[in-house]
Formats: sequence, C-alpha cells, structure tokens
Amino acid sequence: MNTAVRKIDPNSDAAIAASVTPRPIEEIGNKLGVPAASLYRYGHDKAKIALDFARRAEAKADGKLILVTAINPTPAGEGKTTTTIGLGDALARAGKRVAIALREPSLGPVFGSKGGATGGGRSQIVPMQDINLHFTGDFHAISAAHNLLAAAIDNHIYWGNALDIDARRINWRRVVDLNDRALRSVVVGLGGPGNGFPREDGFDITVASEVMAIFCLARSLEDLEDRLGRMVVAQNRARQPITAGQLKVTGAMAALLRDAFQPNLVQTLEATPAVVHGGPFANIAHGCNSVMATRTALGLADYVVTEAGFGADLGAEKFLDIKCRQAGLSPSAVVIVATVRALKMHGGVGQKELGPENVAAVKAGSANLVRHIENMKAFGLPAVVAINRFTSDTSAEIEAIKQACAAVGASVHLCSHWAEGSAGAVDLAAEVVQLASQPSAFKPIYESNLSLVQKIETIARRIYRAGAISIDPVALRRLGEFEGQGYGDLPICMAKTQYSFSADPAQRGAPEGFTLPVREVRLSAGAGFVVALCGDVMTMPGLPSQPAAEHIFVDETGFIGGVF
Repeated sequence: MNTAVRKIDPNSDAAIAASVTPRPIEEIGNKLGVPAASLYRYGHDKAKIALDFARRAEAKADGKLILVTAINPTPAGEGKTTTTIGLGDALARAGKRVAIALREPSLGPVFGSKGGATGGGRSQIVPMQDINLHFTGDFHAISAAHNLLAAAIDNHIYWGNALDIDARRINWRRVVDLNDRALRSVVVGLGGPGNGFPREDGFDITVASEVMAIFCLARSLEDLEDRLGRMVVAQNRARQPITAGQLKVTGAMAALLRDAFQPNLVQTLEATPAVVHGGPFANIAHGCNSVMATRTALGLADYVVTEAGFGADLGAEKFLDIKCRQAGLSPSAVVIVATVRALKMHGGVGQKELGPENVAAVKAGSANLVRHIENMKAFGLPAVVAINRFTSDTSAEIEAIKQACAAVGASVHLCSHWAEGSAGAVDLAAEVVQLASQPSAFKPIYESNLSLVQKIETIARRIYRAGAISIDPVALRRLGEFEGQGYGDLPICMAKTQYSFSADPAQRGAPEGFTLPVREVRLSAGAGFVVALCGDVMTMPGLPSQPAAEHIFVDETGFIGGVF
C-alpha cells in the first residue's frame, strides 16, 4: 500500500466537506415543507422524495427559476457547479426559500480526469463522496433498464425474429457507467449457436443512453413508459423502424426505473436543500437534471438555482430550447460564470502562462463571454456575470471584463464563494433577486414548426455565428425521412465540441463566419429530439494515463479520500 498517496489533504474538498456535520435529512426536507413520511432515507443525510408528494409539488411549480451557465470551458476551469451552489447558499442567507437542482455525477468522469460534480471548497453539496460514487443507485437502474432492452433485441432474433430485425441495422448499443475504451467496439454472440448470432456491437457510457435522456424529461411514470416505447432501436429488412415498444419489455424497464424516478434530496455545507437527480450527456443529449426534480423544487421553493452542461452555446441552448419547451418552464434570469484565467485562454494565452497580468488577453477573451451574454438576451432573458475570483487576478484585468460586459448591458460580480461560502456571493444573489422580480420575456430561439434543417441553421447562425452550414447528403436524406415519419416538429440537440462556438476545439474566443459541418443525424424519438452531430462525438470516453481512480481510497475509519 502506498501510504503517501493515501494521505488526506486537509485543504481538499473531501476534507472540507468532512469538517461539517450534515443536518438530519428530515430537517432539510422540513425547510421545503416535505414531511418526514414522504422521505425515503438513505442513511442520515440523503433521501428520496416520495413520488406521490413530488407529483403534487411539481403540479404547482411557480417558483422563480435561475439558470447558471458559463463561457466555453477551458482547462483553466470556470466553476459553474460551485457557483450554482454558492448562489443558492447566498439566496438562503438572504432569507429566501431556495432549492438547488443539480445533475448526478457519472462514475466515468469521477474515476477519469474530470473528477466529481459536487462543487468545491465551501460551496459543496454533501455527502460528496456518496453523491460522486453510487449515491442512491439511480444510474445503475438506468444501466439495467437499457441493457434489458439490448438483451431483448438479441433474444428476439434468437427465437425466430418475428419482427424481421436486420442485425446489420441495430442502433441500440449496451451501456456501462465507466470510462472503458476497450468496449467501444465489440462482437457479441460468439461461442456457437446457443449464444445467438454473432454481430458487431459496442458500449456507450450510461449518461449517453437515450433511457437517461428520457428519465430526465419524463413528467410521470406513465410518460416515462410511453417514451421508452417510442425509442427506435433498429430497422427491419424493409428499412422500417423497430421501436422498443414492439419488443414488449418497456413495462419491465419502467419497473426497474420506478424507485430511481423519485428525486433525491441532499444539502449544501450550509444546509441549503439540494435536489440532485439524473445526468444526461451534455453533448449527445440535453445535459440537464431531471424535469421531475426541477419542477418539484419549483413547487417547494421560491427560488430554484439550476445549471446546464458545458458552455451556454451547448448547455443553456438545450436547456432553453429542449427542456424548457418540453417541461413548460420559463426561467427568470441567467448567471454566466467565467474566470480571468479562462478568459486569458480564450484570448490566446497558453495554460502555463496564465499567472502574470495580461489585460490584452483578457480583453480579447472577453469576446467569448460577451457573445454568451448576447445569446442569452436573444432568448429574452436578463443575464449577469459571476467571476470566480483567484488571488492572481488583478484589478486591471477585472476592469477589462467589466467594461466589455457593460457594453452589452450586463453587470459583473466578483465571487469568492469557493473560499467563503455564501458570504462570497451575496452581491450576486442580490442582483439575481432583482432581475428575477421582472416579468419573464423568455422565448425559445426557434419555433417548432420550422423544418429540421431550418432549426439547425437557426442555432448555427444565431448562437454559434456560423457563416454557412454543410450537411452531409446522407444526413440530409435522413432529416427528410424523420420529417416523413412525423418527427419534424421535434427540437434539435446539437452535438459538437464544447470548447468552441465552432466545431473546431482549437478555435477559442468568438470565431464567426465559419462553416459548421453536420456529418450525421440521429433520432431520439423517446426523448423527443433529433441529434445533429458536428464532428466526432465520443459516447464512451477512455481513461487518462493517470486516472483519478488511482488516488481514491478508503482509510481504516471508512473515510473515502481522493475524490475531487
């Protein structure tokens, strides 16, 4: 055993979280009016909210919804989840009835290079180790439901193939909630006739499953099962779609998901309620926590602070055009998170040169931030900027950001919630309350009656500032087929690099006039959107040369260290 690796860093997120004793989960539920009888406990400090209570709460979802998003992510980091938590704590500090709504972390990134997704420093949700690991088992239930359908497909073919499924055109891969590049492409059915028919297959990470996307968009168990039945999993030899409903296992899938469908309740280090539920990929899917959790929180709190995946060009756009459209949500304000260091990278500075003052790079990189502000205002939403402050930031660099944002009518707040908790986000919270007091003018960026191609073009031109769109001829034909099958009114889920407005991750800042390539389209009929893939999208990540899993351990007291 390498004891040096297993030494607990007293300044680590895990150690900071362990220094605070969580309140009993019944006390947290009481802050939102959830009776103890409607909490299904998973130990002292986490619980599920009973579905019957959650449904009554979400039916009166009239709280104010605050969306936290960010600039295009960089290796320098932005701190979006930390800001979401810090803002929620600051609103509670101001005496507001507040809930935070977040995604559940996936085990793949936790054991890979990204780490967990429970915030950091003094702005964390706890128990951070539990949430970042198995939590309440929701992702395992989703994996099991997904793989049950995969087994049913091969079993149907084995027992005579009454649906005439074309084994060459099965698009339903298997899933596991880990990063494992060796599973991207596999062959199943080897070993003789008793094991089925050999064919090429593969694995995706669980968060990329359409079951996950459906889980997070469904409004009820009935809606969940209906959506599962609409998923297109293959084609028959006549090139007609085969749905999950035709394989007759969607009832069993829904049964596996029943308990998981109940939202999870935890708390911040300052005992602010947090509803953490679901976690679809922010690229191949819409990247938001469940509609059930968000609407339940809106029915229980006056302010709900939530976040969307990646930068605002991907996560916020999908939150607004897909989730809000399907769930009947209308946000009141948007917070856009940035750091001086990240803006320097968008301004052309390398990661190793971020320390010294560089006002020119901050000014250049602020073009990325400004465009996100403009985009959020195009949805009819007021936007405010939160700068996660580092000790290396200089007053001249911060002033450059303020001037750039002032030119598009957005104020900037310096936030120190990582170090100070709620006290470091008081001013941000005050402006959010002021912005949210105004009537919402929110409107999606495109209408449902536009063609699928027109929707893609609208996002590309208005959000990304592309000069042209190049759609592969096969993809264009498929879009026509989707419309002919009755899917033309669905929203578009853009899948491209998160690091740039363009499809080229190296183009930081605010590129414009480029050609956006759409190389492939996929139908997610159950989730209710069409995916447009721009460039390569990895649905089964690999582990880095030194995965985070090498540093995670359990000491003799049962304390889990190394999670970040």
